[in-house]
Amino acid sequence: MSIFKFLTQELAIDLGTANTLIIHKDRVVVDEPSIIALEKATGNVIAVGKEAMQMFGKENEGIRTIRPLKDGVIADFQAAEHMIRGMIRMMNNNKTTFSPQLRMVICIPSGITEVEKRAVKDSAERSGAKEVYLIHEPMAAAVGIGIDVTEPMGNMIIDIGGGTTEIAVIALGGIVCDESIRVAGDEFNLDIVEYMRREHNLLIGERTAEKIKINVGSALQELDIPMEEYPVFGRDLMTGIPKQINVSYGEIARSLDKSITKIEDAILRALENTPPELSADILQSGLWLTGGGALLRGLDKRLSQKTKLSVRVAEDPLRAVVRGTGIALKNIGKFKFLMTA
Repeated sequence: MSIFKFLTQELAIDLGTANTLIIHKDRVVVDEPSIIALEKATGNVIAVGKEAMQMFGKENEGIRTIRPLKDGVIADFQAAEHMIRGMIRMMNNNKTTFSPQLRMVICIPSGITEVEKRAVKDSAERSGAKEVYLIHEPMAAAVGIGIDVTEPMGNMIIDIGGGTTEIAVIALGGIVCDESIRVAGDEFNLDIVEYMRREHNLLIGERTAEKIKINVGSALQELDIPMEEYPVFGRDLMTGIPKQINVSYGEIARSLDKSITKIEDAILRALENTPPELSADILQSGLWLTGGGALLRGLDKRLSQKTKLSVRVAEDPLRAVVRGTGIALKNIGKFKFLMTA
């Protein structure tokens, strides 16, 4: 039995729209942007992850960069397969002499369709996986932040990723009610791009919008600890000449307001659909925020004002989902009921 265990490599994968994380032997071994660069003429892989991200928006006519996932699901099947394979090679330091059998647990959005589920599984299998299990992101996030999901106690998880925001009420080892909306980090970036074009006549790319979001992103126009203005470089739409302007966190809060309102509405819908006994539990336990979107300054305070409930940001929210996926993989016998094969 031990020889088979030795020949099997167990991987927990958070296949995200913005970033892909892989846990192996309780350690995050891959944390890379979900992007791949290909040669247009041959289709050969040039770069995966951070290296490919450096090329994004700067490609020449011979190079094509692809983000294989859109709104939390696989949009380009072949590119996803190449990306997963490349990241596994990265994990093994590009060694190809020994190829162990792979057992994967991959987290998926709760609102995913059967066809989209099949695409994830097929991509994993074509990347070399012999066994593939799927676990819903809110459930993985709950396990990752230390909630006992088998208890008859209701907890609401709000996972704001790159492509989707997953809102789920969890109790007794299952999702009682959930809302999945395709408004998340990528939509925030597009909001910032549009705001800069409309208000400042400045054309910027998605990478620049991401940097603005990280440095001065805010859900509130007034924060307890104000931030300094952030320099933004782009192209003046009037003259076509590159220029620099400074933006404040208040401006970015205004640009993100509509998208955050959509997330608030989805949370309120999920609360409306929650059975009354679980509503009583949520009043005590509050709401848990995970995912990269949880790092948006003032978001917990804004959601708390809207729902009149306590809102807590999970420790290391970016890795909560993959951490939970790793725990489920390590204790596959205990958590197998959470997964679909």
